[in-house]
Amino acid sequence: MRVSLCVGNYSTTPYYIAGLDIPVYSMEELCFCLKENAFLLDMSVMRDELVEWIEKECGLKTLAGELYQLIHKKGSLSTFVGMIQEYVGFYDAEEIAEVDKILRQGAGLSSIERRKGQIDYLVRQRKYEAAVRGYDGLLTIWSEDEALGGELPAAKVKGAILHNKAVAQIGMMLYDDAAGNFKAAYETDGDISHHKAYLAAKRLELDENDYIAFAAEQTIGYEHTLELERRMDRLLEDWKLQPEFQELLAVREYRRNGQRQLYMEKNTELIQSLKKRYRTSVGE
Repeated sequence: MRVSLCVGNYSTTPYYIAGLDIPVYSMEELCFCLKENAFLLDMSVMRDELVEWIEKECGLKTLAGELYQLIHKKGSLSTFVGMIQEYVGFYDAEEIAEVDKILRQGAGLSSIERRKGQIDYLVRQRKYEAAVRGYDGLLTIWSEDEALGGELPAAKVKGAILHNKAVAQIGMMLYDDAAGNFKAAYETDGDISHHKAYLAAKRLELDENDYIAFAAEQTIGYEHTLELERRMDRLLEDWKLQPEFQELLAVREYRRNGQRQLYMEKNTELIQSLKKRYRTSVGE
């Protein structure tokens, strides 16, 4: 059994890691967040505020002094994080080396690519509205840099931004907007996966007759519409096996059988569950 001893004090005031908005109360929690989110980190992590928190809240003056010097000598992010990880000893040498490798690889990414990684994390957490705002901000920066003749990442990065923005909009059930962004992503870098996603978004947006008419007009990847229909059929069959579908059937039966009170109670539970999921998706 592995036993970890705490290093420093347990803080009553959390520190929020820059770019992640994750609160940490101890050095062990800090190490865990830095490791698990290493691919999201950038130089914004190296802040005097973090060093002050380590010194005053956790009581680690020696470590804080070394980190402060590193920040003001313009040291690397990998060295900064490695210094914290080694001092705390929460992970072994192999795990620390893994984090170091991820951070060194990330050092070669543009600020737009690193920021995209942070916003992608919001999508995975179902914070769809915040993610859409983040992608819009990135696209604005891209347009401004392009107008000024600045150096930009490859077109596939912009395509990925548009694609992932559309994924977030699908999560918000904004199918028309999502379809537009999937199409824009395809026009940006020509990746056929964007076009397949565009067809799927239109399938969700349109009723069956309108979608059939739309599909018949497609000059690009008509075979993908057939593939999509097969996937939709499989997903429908899978959905019928899910507990949620069975619960919906049960609620409907309560109504058919005249069990009005039970129907109202179960319906209210479902609505509250949907509201909770929606609030989570918009970050409330």
